[in-house]
Amino acid sequence: MGFYLLYGVIGFFVLLFLLFFIVKQQTAAVIETFGRFTSVRHSGLQIKIPLIQRIAGRLSLKIQQLDVIVETKTLDDVFVKLKVSVQYKVIREKVYEAFYKLDYPHDQITSYVFDVVRAEVPKMKLDDVFVKKDDIAIAVKSELNDAMMEYGYDIIKTLVTDIDPDAQVKASMNRINAAEREKIAAQFEGDAQRILIVEKARAEAESKRLQGQGIADQRREIARGLEESVEVLNKVGINSQEASALIVVTQHYDTLQSIGEETNSNLILLPNSPQAGSDMLNNMVASFTASNQIGEAMKEAKSKKNKNE
Repeated sequence: MGFYLLYGVIGFFVLLFLLFFIVKQQTAAVIETFGRFTSVRHSGLQIKIPLIQRIAGRLSLKIQQLDVIVETKTLDDVFVKLKVSVQYKVIREKVYEAFYKLDYPHDQITSYVFDVVRAEVPKMKLDDVFVKKDDIAIAVKSELNDAMMEYGYDIIKTLVTDIDPDAQVKASMNRINAAEREKIAAQFEGDAQRILIVEKARAEAESKRLQGQGIADQRREIARGLEESVEVLNKVGINSQEASALIVVTQHYDTLQSIGEETNSNLILLPNSPQAGSDMLNNMVASFTASNQIGEAMKEAKSKKNKNE
């Protein structure tokens, strides 16, 4: 009696195993009865008739990705490899078409990708392929959608994820980019040097202007001081010539004193007798007189010339 009970329990569990089955989330199971399509079962606990019905197959309803590498030639005769990533999924309402109408969806999608890429890329130059890669992806998606919708597949997105030209072409492009960047760098360096030269010249010009203004102010103050000194000496009964001689002698000895105070100064030989100041004054007066005479003569000559004309 115990054996019959044991066999009954085992048989019951075997029947349950054959009768019930589980379909995972985002999965569809295709059920056939005596080899003929019966229904599509989705996620959860499902029932089938043992020995009469069977699970013909299961399809994933998740988004899947297929990477296709296509080698083709551009309009400027450059061979290039494009990596096209196609994201697709089985349409929930078209599991029957996806299971029975198409055996190898990867091969079908790959063929369409090859066909579209090799039709579009030869119309473009290499630089345009990089710029218009989104246009290539859109063209691939449009073609695939029209073709694969009939077989129960929805094309979610297509991406051109890599563009790989021939190695020699890449090396040439890198050299062109490097040369272009060096050219731009040289232009910037030249502009910077030109700006530095201009600013330096402006600074030197401003320095010279200020230096000249300083010298003019210095000489103006010296002249004013000499004028005041002569006026003070005139007040004590010393005429202009004597006052000038006295000032020259005083400045002469002041100069000798300042030179003697500098321990690192170079050797300079100057007249140091009192007569030296008088001689310098006489020479200055003679120079001023000669300069005035020459100026008057030039004015007279110019005036006569204007009258003759």
